[in-house]
Amino acid sequence: LAGLWTVFTLGGVGSKATPQLEQCSPLANQSLLLLLVLANLTDAPDTPNPYRQAIITAFSSSNPHAFQINFNSLYTALCEQQKSDQATLLLYMLLHQNGNVRTYVLARTDIENLV
Repeated sequence: LAGLWTVFTLGGVGSKATPQLEQCSPLANQSLLLLLVLANLTDAPDTPNPYRQAIITAFSSSNPHAFQINFNSLYTALCEQQKSDQATLLLYMLLHQNGNVRTYVLARTDIENLV
């Protein structure tokens, strides 16, 4: 998870997750879990979930407030974190709710690394 967290904070590709790495990086693990919980909260009747909306519009070139991230680095980190439930849930959410991420992943020629 430290590798995936590095992608979101520094834009770099992390190393493979190991049990020792997860134990020495509890902040990364807890941060990803918090992001997943917040993004999956139920929408209020009059207000959509702002965390889910941020994930849906993240990585959008048309949104000037969207954070920039290298899709290749994100893809590589997600491939390396396949054994992590949290990373898999993040990938699932991004594929289903963010058209830019879905388009990028489907355009990859090495999708078997992710599958």
